[in-house]
Amino acid sequence: MRRIERLLPVLLVLLPAAPSLATPAAVPPSAAHAAGAVPDPRSHWSALAPAQQRELRARYAAWRALPESERQRVRRAAATMAALPAAEREALRDRFLGLDRLHRDGWRLGPQLGAQYPKLQPLLGYLPEHQREPMLALLRQLDAAQLAQLGVLSQRTPPQERDALRDQLLAVPAAGRADWLRQKTETR
Repeated sequence: MRRIERLLPVLLVLLPAAPSLATPAAVPPSAAHAAGAVPDPRSHWSALAPAQQRELRARYAAWRALPESERQRVRRAAATMAALPAAEREALRDRFLGLDRLHRDGWRLGPQLGAQYPKLQPLLGYLPEHQREPMLALLRQLDAAQLAQLGVLSQRTPPQERDALRDQLLAVPAAGRADWLRQKTETR
């Protein structure tokens, strides 16, 4: 149960965008499927409001950006969650929806980064577009201890210094990041 709670936000943010990713046993067939009719996904899509379409596109893009290992974690958690009683699933969903939207959206980065997002948000929440992909790639290379150090650094860095910190972090070679992070957290 504890494991599901940790991954629930990822499931709730990512899986609705790609329902076919859940295990077949976890997704009950709709009445149309049971009757043998195959619904036209285009008619469902065009019936959605533009804001809903944007949200689904963003979720799908986030899913596609995840490394395969993170997708596998989400799939396993989805199967486990699907096996829970409906009341338990609903309670977990309500807890997730009770989170601040910034933190819910942080889970789109996957289980590893989503769990750290509240601490990383000051550094990552306002990333310039040209830094987004390089920063996400860099973050996915960090281990849990390094992400924790970066979270501390993110919290301690004043807003006016965050741009410079991101530039410095992106300029550090991969081999020197652990030392750089340790040194920076000791001096701040």
